[in-house]
Amino acid sequence: MPVISAPHAFNEGDLFVDLASICGYPLYLKCEAFNFAGSIKLKAANEMVESAERDGILTADSVLVESSSGNLGVALSMIAASKGYRFLCVTDSRCNLSTRLLMEALGSEVHIVADQDSNGGFLGTRIEYVRNLCASDDRYVWLSQYTNAGNWLAHYRTTAPEITRRFPDLDVLFVGAGTTGTLMGCARYFREYHRPVRIVAVDAVGSVAFGGEPGRRMIPGLGMSMRPPLLDESFVDEVIRVEETDTIRMCHRLARHGFLFGGSTGTVVSGATDWLSRHGTRDITAVAIAPDLGERYLDTIYQTNWLQDLYGDQVLATEESVRPKPLPREAKPASSRAPVRRRSP
Repeated sequence: MPVISAPHAFNEGDLFVDLASICGYPLYLKCEAFNFAGSIKLKAANEMVESAERDGILTADSVLVESSSGNLGVALSMIAASKGYRFLCVTDSRCNLSTRLLMEALGSEVHIVADQDSNGGFLGTRIEYVRNLCASDDRYVWLSQYTNAGNWLAHYRTTAPEITRRFPDLDVLFVGAGTTGTLMGCARYFREYHRPVRIVAVDAVGSVAFGGEPGRRMIPGLGMSMRPPLLDESFVDEVIRVEETDTIRMCHRLARHGFLFGGSTGTVVSGATDWLSRHGTRDITAVAIAPDLGERYLDTIYQTNWLQDLYGDQVLATEESVRPKPLPREAKPASSRAPVRRRSP
């Protein structure tokens, strides 16, 4: 094991879980939560902070400020504490209580907005608050995960290469879409890869990231109430949208097998399982990315009263939600696979 002096110096990038026996289809899950920030957001946070330091944007008097639904806020809180910066996280009421308490324990300030934006989300309100704050005091430095190239560059440099080292013959990659930093970094990398890899974006129903009507979303992490500025759909082969009830059922299915994952992971695995049920074969190599673990969701996704209040008494009653579907009896010939679509940039 390494010996480190800063918390962001450690991040386990080579842990995968074989989900075939749980989901019934060939799927490997890349686990990104094994670092001191507890999520994949450590990669983007570290890249954006170091870039701002190199460019001279961050100084000893600077106050970092960022809009976050949770995990990036925790990652920036940890880095700020380690480097001696002040940090203000602007979030909303959907942010898990444990996440807010964790940021405060790390010495950060947390501001919670209450008013929804025109799309029924909180993102627009959060961003407006950050912009007004920066306009009022030039000590505030907004890294802007929504527009910062470091967000996707971190995954181009780390996440995608980590996947290819373990699975050089990758066929399809499932990536959750929030700010689309992870999605764009991996998609750009695989566009340059030596063999075609199908990139499937997984979004939440009610998100407007890829268009469509806005709707209620109660689980933080994936989905946006605006089009992500980083998104370039020419790098994406397909988009799958997942209902929050399916997210919850997948989280509980995984938990019944000893794997406690967060809401974003439940969404991605649910979308991947649905795709594989329609396209998967025994010989396909499929990977999904798990952004975080489930401890921060104990008072929401894994709390019975919260689930019943928002989704009704039957949200976990479906027998199918805990029973994996069987693997296909016979592998389809390679020519029967869904073709990889490539769009010009």
